[in-house]
Amino acid sequence: MKKVVAKVAQVKDSDMRAEYDFTGGARGKHYKAMQAGYTITTHNTDGTTVVKDVTPKKGAVALEPDIMACFPDSESVNRALRCLIPLLPKKHKTKTLAGRKVKKRVA
Repeated sequence: MKKVVAKVAQVKDSDMRAEYDFTGGARGKHYKAMQAGYTITTHNTDGTTVVKDVTPKKGAVALEPDIMACFPDSESVNRALRCLIPLLPKKHKTKTLAGRKVKKRVA
């Protein structure tokens, strides 16, 4: 029985070695845990320990790498999203009036 070896395409000027194989990997595996926050514990050679709690800022949004290539900073992302806001459908609010639900359009 022959052993099947998967060939991995190598990109020039890459730090990836040929033996690295991510075919069984799961993208975003730790995303939810990172959004909840995490702790970094550093043990220094002098015997001290530094503990740092890391939590993302409220309202922080993670962009995929292909999106980051088009939007280098927060200002460019905000500008693009402001252009899309007028294209969003109008929202409807439901109010209770004398026991009935009445839909009221919000402008």
